[in-house]
Amino acid sequence: MFEDLKNAVCQANMELHRQKLTICSWGNVSGIDREAQVIVIKPSGIAYEELTPAKMVACDMNCKVVEGKLKPSSDTPIHLELYRSFASIGGVCHTHSPQATTWAQACREIPCLGTTHADYFYGAVPVTEPLSSEEIEGDFEINTGKSIVRRFCTLDPQQMPAVLVANHGPFTWGPTAAEAVEAAVVLEQVALIATGTLAINPQQKVISQVLLDKHYLRKHGKNAYYGQK
Repeated sequence: MFEDLKNAVCQANMELHRQKLTICSWGNVSGIDREAQVIVIKPSGIAYEELTPAKMVACDMNCKVVEGKLKPSSDTPIHLELYRSFASIGGVCHTHSPQATTWAQACREIPCLGTTHADYFYGAVPVTEPLSSEEIEGDFEINTGKSIVRRFCTLDPQQMPAVLVANHGPFTWGPTAAEAVEAAVVLEQVALIATGTLAINPQQKVISQVLLDKHYLRKHGKNAYYGQK
């Protein structure tokens, strides 16, 4: 069962590795079958070179394995929390990519300083509040997911398909697993460019609202005209 989703999720994980956003067995990508209420995710601790569709793990929305011989990623509860809370998403990606993780470890949002950022993310990429000792010692992964959801209480996850988890790293999402990986690729570039911009000019101001609107909405607004029909 879920063969198409397993293939798609495996390919998305492999693309994450091809894009050099992860090393060793770090990171994970998942996809969801909304009708079946099942997600497919990378197995825990397995190197990317060893991944095959058959090694992907299918879990229900309570984190119970329904198909697969391997343990799912330890981050599975985070993915599930996002799927439960963000009804529009179909894929989730987590990395420890260096540039985005640098901002996450600094507990700093990535400001929108130019049109490269604005083409993909509608404003600053947010950062969560650090977890309390009780949250860390309790259900750590579930509480990590809940911290992301709390941060998005006033944000649209479709307009902002990324978040920095404080002291941890980035999570991205999209309509599919492949698009969640694409968001991670763009996020890493945006983080790199922001770091360089602020190194050259620490006083650089964020992009104007009118330019942010123009660049984001020409690609993603109801009257978008970028690209082909």
